[in-house]
Amino acid sequence: MTSSTPYEYSYELDEKKPLNLDSNYVSSFSKYKRYVLWLFSILFILFWLSDFSLVAAEPKVVIIVAVNSGGGGVLKWKSEQEWAIERISIENKRAYAKRHGYGLFIKDQALSKRYSHEYREGWQKVDIMKQTMREFPNAEWFWWLDVETLIMEPQLSLEEHIFDRLDEIANKTLEAFNPLHIATDVAYVDYSQPSDMLITQDCGGFNLGSFLMRNTEWTELLLDIWWDPVGYEQKHMVWEHREQDALEALYANEPWIREKIAFLPLRQINAFPPGACADFKIDLRYFYNEKEHDFVVNMAGCNFGRDCWGEMRQYTQLMQTLHRRWYSMFF
Repeated sequence: MTSSTPYEYSYELDEKKPLNLDSNYVSSFSKYKRYVLWLFSILFILFWLSDFSLVAAEPKVVIIVAVNSGGGGVLKWKSEQEWAIERISIENKRAYAKRHGYGLFIKDQALSKRYSHEYREGWQKVDIMKQTMREFPNAEWFWWLDVETLIMEPQLSLEEHIFDRLDEIANKTLEAFNPLHIATDVAYVDYSQPSDMLITQDCGGFNLGSFLMRNTEWTELLLDIWWDPVGYEQKHMVWEHREQDALEALYANEPWIREKIAFLPLRQINAFPPGACADFKIDLRYFYNEKEHDFVVNMAGCNFGRDCWGEMRQYTQLMQTLHRRWYSMFF
């Protein structure tokens, strides 16, 4: 008996047929190929000429804010309101720095033995400034702001508000305003030198709640001599305003320091609320004016008989009101 298979399998492969491409597709690609190449070429040139970079550019201006993240200063532990003030202040500077492409350096004022016997926060400004300069060696300017400050006009850049018109708004001498009656006729001072430090004066003298320093060799030398251990040990209990009194002494006695410092009007970067400089409450040079849109308000001395949290909340709400968009009422 013979067996048979019900199906027959054919193992012969079909002859290969040539692949037929859609002629319309090929012709369309050929037609637009030139335009695609032109488009990529233009985009490449624009990318090459633009400032766009995959690596973040180093900031030309760095804002410095020092806080006590450890929970307290020398005299007492921080309250809940003090924590809130720090959060509002830091967010204010962070938003401003992001808006204008500046750097932001938030430094913790940790306990240091050489400051532990008195108010360290003031004296540490010098050390923190030096640390920031090492952290951002290519920055051009450093702007120190106390934590009790608030930038009220965030749309203004420092270039627009200060640097581009520095010769118009700054004074190199104390002849126009000299609350400390420092001698103005000093030998060997070259006032034609460029300004490497911009500060303000209030009713009591130099105020360092808001000041700017240029990244130069002169600045490095000043910072070294400003916090001199020998001078600090001899004078730290005599100088009531600590680092400010030290700078005033250096300015009064050192011509090479005097010729590089320029004075801005207080309301240019450091306006006061009504409670500060109470003995001069009718002097409009000191106090914040919302109608004239002063740049920065500094609640200086608010922890001495005033309400820091109340003032910070008041000016925060005022800033929001001044810059509220017309369409915000619908949201």
